[in-house]
Amino acid sequence: MDIDAWVWWLIGAVGLGIPLVLTAMPEFGMLSAGAVAAAVVAALGGGTVAQVLVFAAVSVALIAVVRPIATRHRSQRPQFASGVDALKGRQAVVLERVDGSGGRIKLAGEIWSARALDADMSYEAGQQVDVVEIDGATAVVM
Repeated sequence: MDIDAWVWWLIGAVGLGIPLVLTAMPEFGMLSAGAVAAAVVAALGGGTVAQVLVFAAVSVALIAVVRPIATRHRSQRPQFASGVDALKGRQAVVLERVDGSGGRIKLAGEIWSARALDADMSYEAGQQVDVVEIDGATAVVM
């Protein structure tokens, strides 16, 4: 039984897709896409040289174009803050007097322990304060 060239290219594409899933290296996915393109050329009746050239051209083009974009996106910090980073800079309401040694505030609908950034300052119940940072489970306010 003689297997057509396009089937071999698809087998190669699947073979390149397996390490992509196991190692999360996107280059394998780009090589796999090149193998699919070569399978299309083979199915359309292209010769072996054309198949190999299409495989190489598509693979190299994808690596040259997609990899720098992916690297740029990976190195950028997210535009949104989450977790305790999202609480920095928010306003809170003092529930119990806050000074350098402690107190309570209502921040983002939750009650937090808090302390004043400046140990000499104190904030009375009902005052608005700004959260400067989160230190463990304590909000540092001013």
